[in-house]
Amino acid sequence: MKGSRHFFTFVVVLATATFALGQGKGVDTQNQRISDGSANKAPANNGTKQDTGTSGSGINFGKDKTHVVAMLPNPYRMTARRDVLIKAVTDVMRDRKLILDEASSKAAEGILVSQPYTFIKGAVVTQSELYRYASIVSADSRSWTRGRYTITVEVQPIDGTSANVSVNAKVEGRTDGPTGAEWITLPSTGMAEQEFLSALIENVTGAAPSTSRTKSDLNFKFSVVLANTATKVVSVDATPNSVVINANPKSTRN
Repeated sequence: MKGSRHFFTFVVVLATATFALGQGKGVDTQNQRISDGSANKAPANNGTKQDTGTSGSGINFGKDKTHVVAMLPNPYRMTARRDVLIKAVTDVMRDRKLILDEASSKAAEGILVSQPYTFIKGAVVTQSELYRYASIVSADSRSWTRGRYTITVEVQPIDGTSANVSVNAKVEGRTDGPTGAEWITLPSTGMAEQEFLSALIENVTGAAPSTSRTKSDLNFKFSVVLANTATKVVSVDATPNSVVINANPKSTRN
């Protein structure tokens, strides 16, 4: 009786140990991989699925989905007469709530200048919006309360049917200190110029300029060998802007 009791206790202990040992491991029937659910784990591993996320973790934060916005050339060449472009500039200024400064503009010379346009007000939102239009040193701890810019457009004719249009912006930020309000000129990031130039192109051509491309489009390139014989190699090299077919004969010796 005493031996039976010891044997029964041994069987229970053995069964408990076996269950605890296999508690943390199992087989993932979908991926045919051993899974470890125990407390003794190594860093996460995504197996052979390494094309997403950081270091194969399976987390994807939109890699390769961000569009790269190409900057429009400034000056920008447009196919139109100078008088047509000057009228289009005044129309775009009106649409963007910019007032033409008659005293500073020289329409006969193709120079149009707007009055300062305040694009943001308020101490809470000014700093973030001002950073879009002006390059501000991070160490600058000024309390910005307003932002404004002045647009200057110059139309330079190339011939009777085309002209170069250049856009420049003078960006200023305002601070309200103990001595009063002060407007400080800041370097432009080019955002105001790009926005105005894009609107002008759309006004003249009727379509917005296409400047958004993905990174994969920018780096796209491949080479394919179509034929490889003892006497000739035919290959195709392709990029987004060109396709080149090469048929280079090989030198042979008898």
